[in-house]
Amino acid sequence: MKKTLTIIVPVYNEEDNLTRVEKELSDYLEISTADADVLFVNDGSTDKSQDVILDICNRDRRFNFISFVENRGLSAALKAGFDHVQSELVGYIDSDLQTAPSDFNLLLAEFDGYELVTGVRSNRKDSFVKNISSTIANGIRRAFTHDGMDDTGCPLKIISTAYAKRIPMFKGLHRFLPAMILLQDGKIKQVPVQHFPRIAGEAKYHLWNRLFGPLADCFAYLWMKRKYINYNIADSSALQKNKDE
Repeated sequence: MKKTLTIIVPVYNEEDNLTRVEKELSDYLEISTADADVLFVNDGSTDKSQDVILDICNRDRRFNFISFVENRGLSAALKAGFDHVQSELVGYIDSDLQTAPSDFNLLLAEFDGYELVTGVRSNRKDSFVKNISSTIANGIRRAFTHDGMDDTGCPLKIISTAYAKRIPMFKGLHRFLPAMILLQDGKIKQVPVQHFPRIAGEAKYHLWNRLFGPLADCFAYLWMKRKYINYNIADSSALQKNKDE
């Protein structure tokens, strides 16, 4: 039986990209190796993104949405998506489509035995400044988290929903998703995926929030790692009742 997968697509002022997002994700849903659907999370867009999202969801019942009252950031959008989904797995892709939805099948093929599989952007099609700042930021995060991941910022991931729902999200934590799965004693893996230049819209992250902001977040992560509560239930009356039934 196919696993169930909900693909979260955070959206902030991406009206020029959304028709293409609909086309590429619709094409992927036809070939997905999971029983997949899509959840837009409109992060308080001030353009016509919500109107386009409504049109898409009305055309295709496999597309659904959550819309924020105001912009709250990528971590909040992912948290809302994690809280909302009921599928076994939850995926994530950016609405700029610099990664390919079809590559979700590459991640699904490697998922057995893991709680998170993330893409690694090979042959990145970004500017020199963006590439070098991401490389430095990834190196800093790896030194703090020891997660072994080369590209934690890659916007193509699949996570076990049970683990995703237990992540105590804070602003900026989307950069630490693999590390947060490790805190739950989960297993993680990275897989090379395609990368493309941005065709429409504007990047929302620049040198400050790619490099210096994440450095401050690393200290927040270290605090959380020291304080993090993790447990596994050995037995309970509910488990016993389920066995009896």
